[in-house]
Amino acid sequence: MNGAVRFGVIIVAGIAALTLYAAAFTVHQTQQALVFQFGRIVREPIVEPGLYWKIPFVQSVITIDKRILDLELPEQEVIAADQKRLVVDAFTRYRITDPLRFYQSVNNITGANLRLTAIVNSTVRTVLADASFAGVVRTERSTLMHKIRDDVNRQSQGLGIEVVDVRLRRADLPAQNSQAVFQRMQTERQREAADIRAQGSQFSQTIRARADRDVTVIRADAFRKSEEFRGAGDAERNNILAAAFNRDPDFFAFYRSMQAYEVGLRPSETRMIVSPDSQFFRYFQDPFAGTGRGAPNGANGSPAPAPARP
Repeated sequence: MNGAVRFGVIIVAGIAALTLYAAAFTVHQTQQALVFQFGRIVREPIVEPGLYWKIPFVQSVITIDKRILDLELPEQEVIAADQKRLVVDAFTRYRITDPLRFYQSVNNITGANLRLTAIVNSTVRTVLADASFAGVVRTERSTLMHKIRDDVNRQSQGLGIEVVDVRLRRADLPAQNSQAVFQRMQTERQREAADIRAQGSQFSQTIRARADRDVTVIRADAFRKSEEFRGAGDAERNNILAAAFNRDPDFFAFYRSMQAYEVGLRPSETRMIVSPDSQFFRYFQDPFAGTGRGAPNGANGSPAPAPARP
């Protein structure tokens, strides 16, 4: 009897524990919950985290994320106000602010993404159709994104969500147009580079011509001055030589002959065929030739006669 009682107590305790476990549920900080009974919502949406209770086996709980969610949009081609085609790549961030309306309108996040994608794409095309290419790409981009976000929020009020941000990640020309623009830009830069090179070549030729002219003038002036100095030096040299010649013509003639021997009789340079009794070798035969003084002994051992002085 005691065993049957103990078994019954265990069964009752197990049923109570299972009932307690089925009646309790937890809502995390990143979630909000809806409580259903036979397909109908029986209480206000739970948006605060904590431990909550429900009727076990009768009521059910659906949790909905309340964090900011990302929605990546497919690329689409739009036509700007200036009839230029643009490929736009955008993304959206949103959060669920009314879980009851969200559940009733789209049921889950997948359904919300489908509805929101259609709304955002339509709004992007409408807003960018009134803007110019330069405005979309550069000057009005921030204003256009804010306008798209506000329009999407107005259209998605019935979905229970709030669009936090809509961003245009990229707005560019189609690939074929981009290639044509790139080639046109490349041609323009090449033309500018050719103009700059031509101007640089012209400047370099001007500078080089001026430098060549200055070099010619400097060299001519230097040559003129050098010739003047050389002429003055030659005149001074001639004056010195003339003075030396007038002072002792015989010694001067001897000295000049020695210089001629040194220059003319260098080995392995110039060969001369002259007669031994040539006037060029007169000082070899008589060191005092032309000095007005006879040699102590001639070539034959007798005193050399003194040549007549003119």
